[in-house]
Amino acid sequence: MKKQSNIVEYQFEASQFEWEIAEGKTIQAWGFNKQVPGPIIKARKGDTLVVRLKNSLSESTMIHWHGIRVPASMDGTGEVQKPVAPGEEFEYRFQVEDAGSFWYHSHHNETVQMERGMYGAIVVEDELDPVVDEEKIFMIDDMKLTANFEFTKPSWALPRLIEKHDGRQGDTLLINGKVDSLLHMHARQMERWRFINASSARYFKLYLGGREFKIIGSDGGLIEQPVVVREALITPGERLDIMVGPFKEGEIIPIDSLSYSRSTFLRPKKETFASVKVLEAKPSVANIPPFLRVIEPLAPQEAAINRKVKFSVGPSLKNGMNFLINNGLHVLDEPVKVGELQVWEIDNVSLMDHPFHLHGFFFQVLEINGKAPAYKAWKDTINLTPRTKVKIAWMPDNRPGKWMYHCHILEHHAAGMMASFEVIDAATPYVTSRSSCHSH
Repeated sequence: MKKQSNIVEYQFEASQFEWEIAEGKTIQAWGFNKQVPGPIIKARKGDTLVVRLKNSLSESTMIHWHGIRVPASMDGTGEVQKPVAPGEEFEYRFQVEDAGSFWYHSHHNETVQMERGMYGAIVVEDELDPVVDEEKIFMIDDMKLTANFEFTKPSWALPRLIEKHDGRQGDTLLINGKVDSLLHMHARQMERWRFINASSARYFKLYLGGREFKIIGSDGGLIEQPVVVREALITPGERLDIMVGPFKEGEIIPIDSLSYSRSTFLRPKKETFASVKVLEAKPSVANIPPFLRVIEPLAPQEAAINRKVKFSVGPSLKNGMNFLINNGLHVLDEPVKVGELQVWEIDNVSLMDHPFHLHGFFFQVLEINGKAPAYKAWKDTINLTPRTKVKIAWMPDNRPGKWMYHCHILEHHAAGMMASFEVIDAATPYVTSRSSCHSH
């Protein structure tokens, strides 16, 4: 990585390589620069980021910049970019407009490529960030491996159907590409921990052995003021920034995920992903102000809805099960106009959870089943529990082009729970109708 003025440049190579997830346990991973997760991209708010991708895999790939407000042409999806073929190179170039915790991942054959390790963290800093003693990134993932550490392939109908229904969830639990990690921090100090859920389908209910922690940030950066909790749900695609400490020397802090039922065949259970050991005391310089930033509301809670999106699951003779948006698969939705406030109702009529993800834009959650959320935040991913309606507001700024929204359980996205739409200039007349889109 080299930095010159406000341009931050990275060279990425996507390839297959051997990756040790624990001592003596090696997998055939796919990833960026022969590591899982890929390199941590660091920039400051306002920097221009340049990532040159060389594809040394045996199949095409591309990179989506999850949570970054990029131009449409840089979003890294099949709507806007020809996949980068084996042996080819592609340059991504865009400005990072927001401070916070973001991530990048393959958006091509995701159920295979992301499962094998094709993702990484992005940290964008700002002078308004609270002062902390240290920061840690926790990229949450799991893998479904055989006893020989090879990726499983369901070979007959029932396991295939279960994996399609539940999403792919494995017993190999990873934090930053490693099993049973032991990390360290110092007594008396306070740290910012950035959690990013990069898993295919796992719901991660963060729990630090009953200790309190403060939520300070969400998908779109800092929230208005710290929220003290003992547990917090992080669904696939979501980020959560927390403040932890001070702890006492000698303490072992478990990074647990509590049992969470999302109506799957797999029975949920409490699991430990990693641990943090508290070392000798060091003085602290941390300063967490009572107010972090102002989030101006985009719309009142009672704002009129101008689009309805329905998530549903239905039986299919051909596929066994269809994951639908507005009763269709891979739907082409109506355009939206630059500068025209969007108030959407997302209605999950199914009997299972779905994390809704909007590409390229942050939204505010106005209400969940008629009630305001616990705190104001900028979001790009929101969980919908069964039989839940969520009302969101967002503003299409001047970045016309093709975008998408989808369920971030990768298997549900692949099975049809995805829609594309266009952001068009307010002066552009259009004639369109909802129809099926088969680009995926």
